[in-house]
Parts: sequence; structure tokens; C-alpha cells
Amino acid sequence: METEKKEVIFKIKNLKTWFPITKGFMKKVVGNVKAVDDVSIEVYKGETLGIVGESGCGKSTFGKTVMMLEKPTGGEVLFNYNGEYKDITKFNKDEMFEFRKKVHMVFQDPYSALNPQKKIYTSFEEPLKTHGVDSVEEREKIMNRVLKMVNIQPDYLMRFPHEFSGGQRQRLCIARALEVTPEVLICDEPVSALDVSIQAQVLNLMKEIQKELNLTYLFIAHDLSVVQYMSDRIMVMYLGKIVEVADSKALYDEPLHPYTKALLSAIPVADIHHKKKRQVLEGEVPSPIHKPSGCAFHNRCPYCMDICKKEDPVLRYHGADGHMTACHLYDGSEVKA
Repeated sequence: METEKKEVIFKIKNLKTWFPITKGFMKKVVGNVKAVDDVSIEVYKGETLGIVGESGCGKSTFGKTVMMLEKPTGGEVLFNYNGEYKDITKFNKDEMFEFRKKVHMVFQDPYSALNPQKKIYTSFEEPLKTHGVDSVEEREKIMNRVLKMVNIQPDYLMRFPHEFSGGQRQRLCIARALEVTPEVLICDEPVSALDVSIQAQVLNLMKEIQKELNLTYLFIAHDLSVVQYMSDRIMVMYLGKIVEVADSKALYDEPLHPYTKALLSAIPVADIHHKKKRQVLEGEVPSPIHKPSGCAFHNRCPYCMDICKKEDPVLRYHGADGHMTACHLYDGSEVKA
């Protein structure tokens, strides 16, 4: 049976984001922090791509680079303009201004995302003015429409950010991101600062908005249960590289990479009768400045072989469902160990 071909909205090829380390009066570059190191992936229109990994794995830097808030060191980020793919890393100022209408970001901290000295009305009005909505009536119409989508009363626009709860503030940040009708939302830990009960409300709201507007989400989080609930596909990162990509159900049911297995084993189970075997990783996380040779995970991997210490594994398909992993244990569809 032939699978339905999905439209690709982002084609990311060999993306690198390195931060130089300087030393001395002359600021001589003595090394680089390789936050994102040779990442290639396609993002499909209308899907939620979850991005997970330990703190410092590069997932937030990856999201910021895709939106060009961080300048990439190398690689391409191709965005779909009605069937024509353009490399946004080469955009000039005017082209980048137009791109900003299509891709928006929801940041982790709703407290710092809104200016505490300005009323919500002003924070919502500025992006619309910037993007050419000159009529006051039209601006207010758009503001009322997006506030209705996140279940907030229009008269709340005249309040200051400190007058809202954390959940309300995050909903306001989502509403502001929707003002210029973007195609993609990059969500960087959008619910990690919220209580669990409020998290559920915000996540359900985001799902409803996605369905209504056919949005594409890049959903960055460290909470694996949240990622499972939100995502269609999941990308697992370790030290700036992709180690596994799979459909959400396939990844949680049959993870392939030893790192993914260890991450999933840490998810708590709310059942006292069900005992889950935890896979504890030994050793320290290597420095992103001086990565080990071969597979960066080999010093913590319980299945480490000689080849793992010498050759960096290639991200390749394993099976027919689009499941990919970068591990020497797998060669095509045959398991070595």
C-alpha cells in the first residue's frame, strides 16, 4: 500500500550552530561550542514535530536557528513558499521581514515574554503596526479574534501582565503569536513553567488551534509525557545531533537507540502495581566543546562496540515506517546486537 505523500514545509540540511570560544585580549578563537552539529530533517505541513533530549543537547538552539534568532554556522534551512523552497539563511532584511510573518515563536517563560511596564493592548498592538495593519479598528478586530481563540476576554487588554496567572500569560503569548496568521509555531518549553493542571488546559488549547488553523508545530520540551501527547513525530537529540526520529507511537512502543530507551525508562508510571525497570546511564555527558571521537554517546552506552569509538554513526532508516536511528547496532533493518 502506497503511503500518502506529505507536503514538506521545512527542509533542514546539515544545519550547524557553533558558538566560538575566545581567549585573551585579541579575542582569539580557541574552540567552539557545537550546540547544533550537522542536523538534517524534513518537517511536514500540519504536523507536530516533538524535539526532546537532556538539558544542553541543543534542542532550544535548534529551534532558534530555524527561526533565525541564532545565526547558523553552516547548512541550509529551506522554507516552502507555495511549492518553491527558499534558503532563509541567505535572506536579506526585507525577505527576513516577510518570513517573520510565517514563523513565530512561543517562549518558555510567559513572565519575561510580555513587557511588565506595558499594558497587554500595547504588547498586542506593536506587532500589528510593524506588519502594516494601520487601521485601529482592524487591529482591534484581530486582537479580539485571537483572544477569543485562547478564551480570554477582550477587556483584559487594558490590564498589565502581573494581573494574570501563569496559564493566562502563556495563553496571551500564544494569542500574540497568532496575530499575523503564521504557518509555523516554534514552541520552546511552552508549558514547563506552569502547574500540571494548567499545562493540560494550554496543551488542549494548542491542539484545537492547530486543527482550526492547520498550523505546524515544532514542540521543544523535556517532559516526555507532554511530548508524547502533543507530537505526531519525535526527534531525539544528543549533544547537538539527531540520534533517533520516529512516529510518536513507534518511538514509545519500540525505541531503538540506547539513549532513547534510557530517556523513556525515566518516565514515571502512575501505577503502584506496575514496576518499571529504569535504565540508568553511567558516566558523564561529554563536553560539547571536546566531543569524543566516533559516536558521542559511546562512553555512556551499555552496548558500546569498538566501531562506536572510531566512527560516527549515520542517521539511517530502520523499517518501512520512517523510523530512523543513528546507531552502529543497526545496519539497515538488521540488528547487530
